[in-house]
Amino acid sequence: MQIVADENIPLLEQFFSEFGDIRKVAGRTMTSEDVKDADILLVRSVTQVNEALIANSPVKFIGTCTIGTDHIDLAYLEATNQQRKDQGQQRIAFSSAPGCNAEAVVDYVLSAVSVLIDKRDQVFQDISVAIIGIGNVGLRLRNRLEAMGVTVLAVDPFRDAKDVGELTMLDEALKADVVSLHIPLTYAETAGEHATHHLMNAQRLQQMKPDACLINSCRGSVLDNAALKAHMAVHNDFEGVIDVWEGEPNLDLKLMNRCMLATPHIAGYSLDGKMRGTEQIYQACCQTYGLPLRYKLAQLLPEPSIMKIKFGDSVPVHQALRTAIRAAYEIRVDDGIMRSTLLRTEGDPEAMKAKFDLLRKNYPLRRDIPTMRIEVPSKRQDLKHALEAAGFDVRLGKR
Repeated sequence: MQIVADENIPLLEQFFSEFGDIRKVAGRTMTSEDVKDADILLVRSVTQVNEALIANSPVKFIGTCTIGTDHIDLAYLEATNQQRKDQGQQRIAFSSAPGCNAEAVVDYVLSAVSVLIDKRDQVFQDISVAIIGIGNVGLRLRNRLEAMGVTVLAVDPFRDAKDVGELTMLDEALKADVVSLHIPLTYAETAGEHATHHLMNAQRLQQMKPDACLINSCRGSVLDNAALKAHMAVHNDFEGVIDVWEGEPNLDLKLMNRCMLATPHIAGYSLDGKMRGTEQIYQACCQTYGLPLRYKLAQLLPEPSIMKIKFGDSVPVHQALRTAIRAAYEIRVDDGIMRSTLLRTEGDPEAMKAKFDLLRKNYPLRRDIPTMRIEVPSKRQDLKHALEAAGFDVRLGKR
């Protein structure tokens, strides 16, 4: 079989070599010519999978190593499969990787919030956080924050409170100190009143506190970027943390400059999350072709670069939390690299696109918080509980 895959999918050879020959191509510029002989197509969010890409190909399995599927024309796949069924032909199997990078996105939000509360001389328990969308990411974030003693307001019209905890209305949630977006991108034509395109528009931004912080790590067009820039122009204390951008890889540098933190669509880019996505697609592909599962991610993951942190007797809980969270992931590093890289491309859209994609392609190894072990003195049960609530693997020392 012929496999065509985005060149940035990790562990391709390890998981998929048994299926056939692998040809790697640039995901953002993948064309129908690239996939004309492909039996298996493996993509990420930068590839638009639609009729123009696959209509004349023999593709029988499509896998996206991502949580989101808005880059996949699911309506076209459904119509094509119905036509194939009527003609007695093999359907095109499809799989995404829901939840694969949820831990990484939670870590991203925790790091961003830690920067915010440091800036405002607060601790986590001083703030309220609204989570818009209680799916794989949102529910993990809710559980983590509530365990840390943070007040959480949750919004999701598609979930039942008995499954995910108490829910509130969007208008009420927008009164929180921090609003974090974790929803798919949908449009009125298909989603009706629950469409998420520009869910956060000028009107809803006005409903937020003048000094609130808005975090978007889901999809760029869930937030009206122009409205956010205009809003922050007249609300000096309003903070933005943006990882996903309308029009990326060509983004608004003036908006980037005004944000407290700006990153290049890497919130879910932990090594664990990316490799977990590949594993999930591998498992789906094996099921499609009736093959046994020969490989597991645990066999292939390297050791974390930071194996253990050890705290002493006198460290305050809030200081330990900040240190541990940023040891696992320091969001300010990605913010600084993005600014210094993209500001040099101002006035050159093509250079900006190339640099933005390179930031993602060359993103350094980063591990999820649960992979980090922390040792605390045996008498510091308060510290143990706080760090465990944040997701760390905590062990008691001898002291």
